[in-house]
Amino acid sequence: MMKKFSWLMAVVLAFFLISSGNVFAKEFINGIDANFPPFAYVDKAGKPGGFDIDSVDWIAKKMGFTVKHQPLDWDGIIPNLVAKKIDFIASGMSITPERQKVVTFSIPYWTIKQVFVAKKDSKLTVDQVLKGKKRLGVQRGTSEAEWLKDTAAKKGWDFELVYYDSAPLAVEDVVNGRIAAAAMDDAPAMDAASKKPVKILGTFGMHDEEFGYAVRKQDTELLDTLNKGLKMLMADPYWDELVKKYLRK
Repeated sequence: MMKKFSWLMAVVLAFFLISSGNVFAKEFINGIDANFPPFAYVDKAGKPGGFDIDSVDWIAKKMGFTVKHQPLDWDGIIPNLVAKKIDFIASGMSITPERQKVVTFSIPYWTIKQVFVAKKDSKLTVDQVLKGKKRLGVQRGTSEAEWLKDTAAKKGWDFELVYYDSAPLAVEDVVNGRIAAAAMDDAPAMDAASKKPVKILGTFGMHDEEFGYAVRKQDTELLDTLNKGLKMLMADPYWDELVKKYLRK
C-alpha cells in the first residue's frame, strides 16, 4: 500500500511541476551568434563555446534547468525569440532602447566599447576612416551598424558601409584588403588582434554599451531565474576564471 501511495504522489508532483510552468521542469533554448568570439561561437567539431555559453551552462546547473544553445543569424535572432523558436538570448547582446521595446533584458553583466580594427601595419586614423571615403565593414543587425548609418547621415561622413554576417568575416576582409577597417565591440576586436595581423585603431564616438540576456516580455519567471543565476555567478570565483579565460587574456 505504501509503494502505491509513493508512486501516486510522485506522479501528482510531476504533473504539478509541469502544469505550473516551473522553470526547473524543462529545457530552455538559448539563441546564439555562431561566430562572435569570445562570447559565443561554434567550434570545428560543432560544439558551442565562449564566455556566454560557459556562463549559461553554469547558471543552468545551479538553477536546476537544462539548456541547448541554438546558432541563428544575428539579424533574425530577436524575431526568432518573439516567435518562440528560442527561449532567451545570451550571446553578447547590447541592451538598447530599440531592443527594449520588443524584449526584456536581464541585469547587465559586461560593459563594452565599440572600436575600429585595421591591418596591423595600417597608418589610418579613426578620423580618416570616418571621413576619408573608406570601405568600412560591420556586422548586420548590430547596434554599431545602426549607429554608424544614422550618425553618418547626420554628420555627412562619407565612408561606405559593407555588411557582414559576423565580425570575424569582416576581420578577414580587413586582412585581405577588401575593406579599410571594421567596426565591432572591443572584446571580439581584442580576440581578433590576438589571432590575426590586425590592430585596434580606437573608439569612434559611440557610447559604451552593456550586455544582457534577452527574454520575451511575458516570461517574467524565466527572467527572474536568469537574474538570480547571473548574480550568483558574478559573486562566485568561477566568474573571475571565465573573465580571465575569455576577456582578459
